[in-house]
Amino acid sequence: MKNIILIGMPASGKSTVGVILAKILGMNFLDTDLLIQQREGMLLKDIIGQKGVDAFLKCEEDALLSVDTVNTVISTGGSAVYSQAAMERFRESGTIIYLKVEKDELFHRLHNIKERGVVLQNGENIDDMYENRCRLYEKYADIVIPEEGSTIEETVQMVVEALNI
Repeated sequence: MKNIILIGMPASGKSTVGVILAKILGMNFLDTDLLIQQREGMLLKDIIGQKGVDAFLKCEEDALLSVDTVNTVISTGGSAVYSQAAMERFRESGTIIYLKVEKDELFHRLHNIKERGVVLQNGENIDDMYENRCRLYEKYADIVIPEEGSTIEETVQMVVEALNI
């Protein structure tokens, strides 16, 4: 089976939905944020804090481009969509699913932005990040799953139904 690639904002549930989806479908699971941390030997927030945003995005792109899997649910970091090369490669290897969280819900969920290692471009605030990334998520998504008012289980069910599995 081809890969299922989850994209979306930080705190949209990509990792949680991904693990459950992999269990239900009998697939492997890969969290690219953990892959980056493993490759760099540092937490995401420390890579950003010590090396800077541009260096982090380069580390992220390198990690994303190193992914060579099949039959895997891949949970990407929220900033994965900044790498056109990685997103095009993911598009070739599977179906890209955007877990869409509305802005108000995102702000409610994203209370620990510094601890999570969320990339904010120079001069960008969370509102800007939301607007900029939403355009990219829409651009790359094969399927959009609106999460508003849904539990994790309901979101997983919507993904399964959208994939017609």
